[in-house]
Amino acid sequence: MPHQPSPLSFPEVSSAGDIPVVAILTIDDETQQFRGNRQNFADLIRTGQEMGVLTYVVTVKNFKVKAPRLLGYTIHADQDAWVKEWFPRPHVVYNRIPQREDERLPEVKRKLRSIVKQPDIHLFNRRFFNKWSLFRWLNRNPATRRLIPETKMLTRPEVLSQLLKRHRMLYLKPIRGKAGVGIMTVRVVPEKPLPFKLQIQEERGSKLYRCSSLLRLWGHVSRYSEEIGEQYIAQQGIPLVKVNDRPFDLRVLAQKNQYGKWDLTGIGARVAGNSSITTHVPRGGNIDDPEKLLTGIFGKEKASSVLDAVRKAVLLAARQIEIASRHRLGEMSMDLGVDRSGNVWFLEANSKPMKFDETEIRKTSLQRIFQYSLYLHRRSRQSERG
Repeated sequence: MPHQPSPLSFPEVSSAGDIPVVAILTIDDETQQFRGNRQNFADLIRTGQEMGVLTYVVTVKNFKVKAPRLLGYTIHADQDAWVKEWFPRPHVVYNRIPQREDERLPEVKRKLRSIVKQPDIHLFNRRFFNKWSLFRWLNRNPATRRLIPETKMLTRPEVLSQLLKRHRMLYLKPIRGKAGVGIMTVRVVPEKPLPFKLQIQEERGSKLYRCSSLLRLWGHVSRYSEEIGEQYIAQQGIPLVKVNDRPFDLRVLAQKNQYGKWDLTGIGARVAGNSSITTHVPRGGNIDDPEKLLTGIFGKEKASSVLDAVRKAVLLAARQIEIASRHRLGEMSMDLGVDRSGNVWFLEANSKPMKFDETEIRKTSLQRIFQYSLYLHRRSRQSERG
């Protein structure tokens, strides 16, 4: 079974007239009213109801920052349909705008800035992470610096040349990428007549190039970067542990708890699909149990030690990312790698986590959103009362 946290306790709402209100923020859609994962939103609304929190979906367009009530959406269980209704002004706003390009729209950026300025509203997870920013933030703290692979901004062919002198395999990642699209690997096999091997992961499948020189390699990389309009980072390739000759990493969820502190919600393992660069399940990867996989490789005692190191790394990284980002965060998922010596490496973090398929992690993740929301609401009430 994936690692699970200790049983949760929930703070109680102080009175019937003191019901916290949480708005799930998304963006408008001309054809289907609003965008986002409707099943996720429905699960959140249901969990909020179970925990005594009034919860609804609101779009950027309908969020009037000075209004006492907002037009939002809820789902009626008996009808299994989304309906528009008036709701009270929220105490907490959970940002689930689903796409980076939506979040970059000028009107969306203005609205998010306006919400942040409201003294009676707590917004968390204001924006998507940028891969280059993540590694710069973690590099500022000696405790998290040791977790990150060597990473450089990919601005010229000399960056590739310098890194390839130290590492026989590199990952090239778009700084605003999603679901592994556009990730490249570069491998050097000096004894081959075409010593540079480049693999590019696309929407469907991947492309493979073998190059005779660094300049030819750079030509493929720079052309693809221009085609998709993305800047890239170049990163030391970590030789991940494998099961059945397929590498795997650990997908971890960190969230704030009822005390406003970072906590580990759960750890899952994701095994790469055949010939896939990444471990994403839609690309042929599969879900597995981290303790079982690590025990099979390292033995029980060493596996336990590795999982302890993972837990510590997650909380260190979450705290450092929030401090360095200068924004309130309530959750993030991370991809962590374990190398063949059992060392733990930070690979990626996402401020808009996809839902975990592991049942208990999923259940706890929904509850923790409202634990943290209740904490924020309670703190505001205490402040108002002096």
